[in-house]
Amino acid sequence: MIMLPDAVVVAIPAHDEEDLLEACLHSVRAALDAVGVRVAVTAACVALDRCTDRSLEIVRLLGVPAVELNSGAVGAARDAALAGALARLSESASPLPLDRIWTAHTDADSVVPQNWLTHQLDLAAAGAEVVVGTVQPRFDDLDDEQLLAWHATHSPVVANGAVHGANLGVRADVLERADGFRALPVHEDVLMVERARAIGARVAASDGARVLTSGRSVGRAPDGYARYLRDEMLRDPRAVAARRTDLAVESGF
Repeated sequence: MIMLPDAVVVAIPAHDEEDLLEACLHSVRAALDAVGVRVAVTAACVALDRCTDRSLEIVRLLGVPAVELNSGAVGAARDAALAGALARLSESASPLPLDRIWTAHTDADSVVPQNWLTHQLDLAAAGAEVVVGTVQPRFDDLDDEQLLAWHATHSPVVANGAVHGANLGVRADVLERADGFRALPVHEDVLMVERARAIGARVAASDGARVLTSGRSVGRAPDGYARYLRDEMLRDPRAVAARRTDLAVESGF
């Protein structure tokens, strides 16, 4: 029998994101407000990992709970943010079994849509235990070649199944059985979903609540999304073909 969540928690790792963190937190707050009466209680927490900028000041000004750590590993930061959110949850509600708690994950350089959490809850109501959402880089962060490659390799309203920590949802008991995100510096999100699949979790991929994220070419995590935009996306055969077509058009052939 499908057990609908009674609570939603949001976990956000951050490393020196003073320029983008405020917009992220405002968007998360709007998504939490949109949940309305569908769940009994919500909580959120930011994990500030080795922050040397104004990130701590920003979360304090906005009244968002935060924890600080010195790991340099996004996996550890995700787990710390989740632990902080679950601790806040326990302060405001009676203890809940983990299978009644939905956890949602994004990044401090991202803006979630207002339907981000309600969409995940809809999929959970349909039986999903893990929701793999899509992301879109800020187009003004991309150069012309990257923008052409993006449109050549991504179709609107189509979920390609790629895992992004900036748009991820998972029921808390499944996340625990999958050993969380572990203290990994990269690919903690992909590996967690792989472990969830291995234990038989029901995974849904959806483009129904696309998250807007930074399109910078040098990221906070090595081998992360910035590397994809800078290198892997440009080498995709569809991007190469689009570039050749564009050059042919420009040259008149």
